[in-house]
Amino acid sequence: MKISYLGHSSFLLTESTGTAIVTDPYEKSIGYDMPKVSADAVTVSHHHYDHDNVKAVDGAPVILDKEQGYELPGVVINAVKSCHDDQGGALRGENVIFKFRMDGLDVCHLGDLGEECSPALIEAILPVNVLLIPVGGNYTIDAKMAKEYVDRLMPDVVIPMHYRTKGCVIDIDKVDEFVSLMEDDGIECEEAGAEIELTRDDVDGETTRVIVMK
Repeated sequence: MKISYLGHSSFLLTESTGTAIVTDPYEKSIGYDMPKVSADAVTVSHHHYDHDNVKAVDGAPVILDKEQGYELPGVVINAVKSCHDDQGGALRGENVIFKFRMDGLDVCHLGDLGEECSPALIEAILPVNVLLIPVGGNYTIDAKMAKEYVDRLMPDVVIPMHYRTKGCVIDIDKVDEFVSLMEDDGIECEEAGAEIELTRDDVDGETTRVIVMK
């Protein structure tokens, strides 16, 4: 499968037979343009302007924004309800976590997860090979809580998202603190371009890699 980083919390996930899914497309008001992409489906973790700009995605995709199961050619998707804040959703409402089974890999997109790590949520999410996790804090979990999720979920690959990048005008932190915490724990961190390709050969269930995509 291929993972293309589109910025903020948006990724293009492409299964080997061609099924394409875009996560959390955003509006230009975050500080930069959403790249032009086409997809079969778009997942929306919650209906805020920086996560639900579905009109930016070409191809007449089906919109997935509810807690239920979905199936696309070659892809099985499960959605798990969670909270956008640490007060049971009282501040910012609900958030939907999406899990994708693609090419033998379990890929989890945490959306704008804001709640603290709990045994019940961890059980609902497991297993995870590739974890797409917010790390910027303020509106989501911060670097410290993100590391706790990584420690509990033990994914093979971690790709941080929803952090301050060049041009971003949203009040969130850069990725540096999260990377520092992971490196202090002896976890290998590396940089990559806008697209990576992963197969079952890239996961061994024993090690965790952090990949910061551009």
